[in-house]
Amino acid sequence: MSRIGKKAIELPSGVAFQIEGSEAVVKGPKGILRVAIPAGLRVEKQDSSLLVDRDDDQHAALHGLVRSLLANAVRGVTQGFEKHLDIVGIGYRAEVKGNTVVFNLGYSHPIEYPVPAGLTIATEKMTHLVVKGADKHQVGQVAAEIRGLRPPDPYKNRVCATRTSA
Repeated sequence: MSRIGKKAIELPSGVAFQIEGSEAVVKGPKGILRVAIPAGLRVEKQDSSLLVDRDDDQHAALHGLVRSLLANAVRGVTQGFEKHLDIVGIGYRAEVKGNTVVFNLGYSHPIEYPVPAGLTIATEKMTHLVVKGADKHQVGQVAAEIRGLRPPDPYKNRVCATRTSA
């Protein structure tokens, strides 16, 4: 039995929820997110909460997953998600120029990283980045791609390029 899948998802005020075909659409102040609903699962709206139910035990593996994805979508359109990245290294820095982030990471050339649609990247200091957005997966993916621009050095037992904190 899925314990996570049975939990209700509370819908805050200002969040609209609809089912369009095999997708759930969550609209809120920070944007619109779509979550695919596989066959065999149902999402029902009761008062100000959502319940995910399954037809039989064959779909048990997806029950908790879909509920977690819907909960992340609801949280994303209301509060949003963010990842903090620290750049560690002598002379390493980053700055935002329009829709691109320019990194100086010890290579012979600066690296330009375009900011994807739906996300914002801010530099609080030249060595601290904040990636913000409504989609949890997209925020994490962009943070991982930025971290991959200069992989950590395994021989010094520390991260030399970027450090991620939630």
